[in-house]
Amino acid sequence: MTLNPAIGVYALVFGVIWSLYIGLRSRAEARSRARKAAAAEAGLLEPASLHPKIDASKCVGCGACVRACPEGDILGLINGKAELVEPSHCIGHGACKEVCPRDAITLVFGTEKRGVDIPDVGADFQTNVPGIFIAGELGGMGLIRNAIEQGRQAIDSVRKRGGRGSADAYDVIIVGAGPAGFSASLAAMEHKLRFLTIEQDSFGGTVAHFPRGKLVMTAPATLPLVGKINFKEVQKEKLLTFWQEVARKTGLKVNYGEQVETVTPSSSGFEVRTTRACYRTSSVLLAIGRRGTPRKLDVDGEDQPKVVYRLIDPEQYRQQHVLVVGGGDSALEAAASIAEQPGTTVTLSHRSDAFSRAKLKNRERVKAAEDTGQLSVLLQSSIRRIGRHDVEIEQQGQYMKVRNDAVIVCAGGILPTAFLKSIGIEVETKYGTS
Repeated sequence: MTLNPAIGVYALVFGVIWSLYIGLRSRAEARSRARKAAAAEAGLLEPASLHPKIDASKCVGCGACVRACPEGDILGLINGKAELVEPSHCIGHGACKEVCPRDAITLVFGTEKRGVDIPDVGADFQTNVPGIFIAGELGGMGLIRNAIEQGRQAIDSVRKRGGRGSADAYDVIIVGAGPAGFSASLAAMEHKLRFLTIEQDSFGGTVAHFPRGKLVMTAPATLPLVGKINFKEVQKEKLLTFWQEVARKTGLKVNYGEQVETVTPSSSGFEVRTTRACYRTSSVLLAIGRRGTPRKLDVDGEDQPKVVYRLIDPEQYRQQHVLVVGGGDSALEAAASIAEQPGTTVTLSHRSDAFSRAKLKNRERVKAAEDTGQLSVLLQSSIRRIGRHDVEIEQQGQYMKVRNDAVIVCAGGILPTAFLKSIGIEVETKYGTS
């Protein structure tokens, strides 16, 4: 029997294509293994926030999730299955879950080793207390794009819930003027709701407290009364200026410098007592972020004016000896930014043996400053005392005194759990669950 020459040509072409595919896939898997091994060696296996959990029994290894991730090489294929190979870089976009054809991905908070406190919030952003909603970072969503979307969607849920306020009560009181609160306020305007927005600090929430010049990673989002905004990587000043211009054009009013003290049930829904007044409302939307009260070191000397809990402007530390405490992105950004100022001496102290919660870009920036002598890094260290002109640091049983003019503590914040529980909102510690 004579073999058809055309079939032989097709078989040869197919064989070449298949060999190329297998070769490329093998190299990609080798890179994924190398990235995962490097992450493990550096102690960077704990995701910072929302992240994918992959069911290997459902995964078919199509690689759609790997290609969809906008943050780069966060996911990879190993042994024909998708895995989180650089967990500490994941910032919870969720694009991987959206494209998975087998529904093999679940977005979860925390891990078996590290729990994350999350308020009880339903799909409509309503908590276990009917009429009280949560949107944005407080609910575990740290991305600006997600916060904007949640703020808008939460107001849709408030509107659909009904129960408009009476003549002497608001339809909704929005607490917080960060990305979620700002979006929610515009949505309330769009739907002609009677609303009040309260902000204890300044416009922009957490974004306003980022160091000067910080790049804010975001993605396209729909802003009520504005439409689609296409920022992808922009400095905080430009983003805040854009938001302020939107507020000016729309006439949005915010009660700044006003802090909510209590939220209690009333005949009209809720009574919201603040540092200035007492308001009645049908619904409440909490968009207050997760930072809450800054976490302190609880050491002697911490009450001095030279100790602060966020960086405003690196230039104010020129010619000074500065200690930065913490291991997250805010600590690394602060240390690297200050180290660039003329005449500064910067020490970065972190209690763990690796910067497992910081993005690669920030870790590389700190490493470069350390290599050039601009920055001294003390891992596995803790602050024992803050003196007037020095600090005492312990590192693996060794004590040292370091000359010091200023201390910046970037140890995160304490979730306002007590405030949430006083309202009746349930808070659950998530250990790798949704």
